[in-house]
Amino acid sequence: MVKNKIAQESTSISELVIHGIQEKKGNDIVRLDLRNIHSSVADYFVICHAESSTQVKAIAQSVEEEVFKALKLDAWRKEGLQNADWIILDYIDVVVHVFKTDKREFYGIEDLWGDAEMQSFKSA
Repeated sequence: MVKNKIAQESTSISELVIHGIQEKKGNDIVRLDLRNIHSSVADYFVICHAESSTQVKAIAQSVEEEVFKALKLDAWRKEGLQNADWIILDYIDVVVHVFKTDKREFYGIEDLWGDAEMQSFKSA
């Protein structure tokens, strides 16, 4: 019962994250479901990219606002806000990766977690 509640919460957070990304027109939004991968670090990774550092920051801010507005939850950890080439927002069970386009191609996060179930979402 508790496990189902936690799974529902992480799915809910990931949906809020996706909405926040869509609000700022993030590109190629992907949610990787890591729940069935034995050594995973989270339930979900949500990944997108943007053309500029300004848009990367705007997307990250939009995600934070959506999650906080709905759940009163702040990211446990944030990285990359200074340069905004790759911002990570860590909500424990959901980790958000907002890349500049070239950095996403370089790091290939989706390839690293190739065993994960992948779901794509359209920008708003």
